[in-house]
Amino acid sequence: MRKVGVEKGLSNIADYLTREGYSVEVLSESIDKNIPKLKEVDVIVTAGYNTDMLGISDTATKAPVVNARGLTPEEVKAQIEERLF
Repeated sequence: MRKVGVEKGLSNIADYLTREGYSVEVLSESIDKNIPKLKEVDVIVTAGYNTDMLGISDTATKAPVVNARGLTPEEVKAQIEERLF
């Protein structure tokens, strides 16, 4: 099962992805709590209005990032699948 990190506040997307069979990890507003989670997720979904939701401008992660701004949950899922498969 693919694990998706979803920025806090995107509950509609997190709920949809959960229903679609993804394991969803809501990323905290606490920077310290996000860093270890980055190694556990296959893809990260952000709201797009915060270019550095992780709190570090040079955060290194191999996980692709999907900007959910202006997208429906279905469109976010399509982008996730495009980047993972």
